[in-house]
Amino acid sequence: MTDRRTIAQRPEFAQKPRPLTAGSADMVRDAVRGMARHNYGCVVVVDDAGRVEGVMTERDILKRLIDSDLDVETTQVGQIMTANPRVVQRDDQVVDWLRIMSNERFRRLPVVDETGQLEAVFTQGDFVSYTWPELTDGRMGGGTARHAMEWRPIAITGAVVALYTMVMALIFTAR
Repeated sequence: MTDRRTIAQRPEFAQKPRPLTAGSADMVRDAVRGMARHNYGCVVVVDDAGRVEGVMTERDILKRLIDSDLDVETTQVGQIMTANPRVVQRDDQVVDWLRIMSNERFRRLPVVDETGQLEAVFTQGDFVSYTWPELTDGRMGGGTARHAMEWRPIAITGAVVALYTMVMALIFTAR
């Protein structure tokens, strides 16, 4: 049976750390330093009222800053962020968003309240870990060969994310 709880009903929701935020006019160097200091994979770009305008991820830094030869000291976050990202409401279903994130190939999802104020950031990894027991019917490796095959894409995704993060760290330490 699949877990149909909402995001806010997950016990982990209250334990999520406060998201790292920046304004669109902030410099990328400062935002990246914050990401490194807090070990975050993104910065949520908010307006003066705290509403989400965009997200600057490791992928944005790689593709829109480094690949475009922009200067990390003079480039503003708004120049490389992903504008108007998908956001989730606290009463949305966890499993629905895991499916959407997987199908649309994004890994970070801002959680906003009814007024659009940023509350948290959930990652695809968060959603997978929250739904893991339900997705596998509680078979933690003890299932049939068919169940072992179902785990393989999840393990590969985790390895790819880890490799990507290491490459990004090497790129930034080489500068």
